[in-house]
Amino acid sequence: MKYVRMPIEVESPEEQGYDTIRFNLSESSIRDRPLSDLRLKLDNLVLAYGAHRGSPQLRTLIAERSGVSDLHVLTTAGAAGALFIIATTLLKKGDHLVVVRPNYATNLETPRAIGCEISTLDLKFEDGFALDVGALEKLLRPETRLISVTTPHNPTGVALDEPRLRAIIALGDKRGIRVLVDETYRDMSFVPKPPVAASISPNAISVSSMSKSYGIPGVRVGWIVCQDVDLLERFLAAKEQIGICGSIIDEEIAEVALADAPRFLIGIDKQLRHALGIVEAWIAGEKRMEWVKPQGGCVCFPRIRADAGVDVEPFYKELAKRGTLVGAGHWFEQDRRFMRIGYGWPLEEELKGGLAAISESLAAAAR
Repeated sequence: MKYVRMPIEVESPEEQGYDTIRFNLSESSIRDRPLSDLRLKLDNLVLAYGAHRGSPQLRTLIAERSGVSDLHVLTTAGAAGALFIIATTLLKKGDHLVVVRPNYATNLETPRAIGCEISTLDLKFEDGFALDVGALEKLLRPETRLISVTTPHNPTGVALDEPRLRAIIALGDKRGIRVLVDETYRDMSFVPKPPVAASISPNAISVSSMSKSYGIPGVRVGWIVCQDVDLLERFLAAKEQIGICGSIIDEEIAEVALADAPRFLIGIDKQLRHALGIVEAWIAGEKRMEWVKPQGGCVCFPRIRADAGVDVEPFYKELAKRGTLVGAGHWFEQDRRFMRIGYGWPLEEELKGGLAAISESLAAAAR
């Protein structure tokens, strides 16, 4: 496999150094939580190999939230680990897949490293980043092996409603194509949530993690949900060959956090709605920017208006001078007039300061 480092990782805040950034609007999760917040007692935890499929208690919690049996759940090293396992299990060089774009870079780069042929369904700002199922179907070929979608979508925050999700899965069922649905942001939704995709059909594969909604990305726990037990067994074989099992400490922490989800997520929803309101008010007053208001997640994907008279490269230089980091459009193979703004991670004053820095940089880069 030919691995290539992704811009989203090369230019990430952890690579740049958090102490070099004043206003960090590039994060795609809620604020990172300290371990003390979970009130854990790990002193008596035996540091043995864990269950290869994942902690039984953790898998039960995931299954209950997913509408499936715990037999249909496999824990992984984050959602990134899940996506790698799925791609390397299902795809080989020359296989064809369809990926919705913009997207989290791993959904594109791992198939590229394998040597796959990729058709991208490009979501358009002018269409509200809505996914056109008919356009998706036109991209399918006899050799198509996988359809890859995300909801709520990263980086736009747009979500699939239940009829559209079911239509995509039905299309995969009809053509014998696996449907991968990255549902990492499912617990952060401002609109009614459809069922977990994997609960709809054995042909659908759902992926999620503890990183985004729960603020513990340092705990590398994600999962695959799939009702096809034979396929899940193949995913297990891949996991065992990569790392045998997950970290028993990480899975213990994830179990405690997930068990507290009903209480915790109520507070997160309130926090996100407030932060989104701050961004919405800023967009309304910043005439050089335009957006599609997100329906979920903790990120949005606005762009500099084409008629705003702003030179994009000087804009980013000005933004860096002000110690502000956003997810520039090229992180997602899009025009750099776009930027992903994470509004769930920064504290309120940091969010306001970062948005003000964007406005100042737009003014400074105006022709």
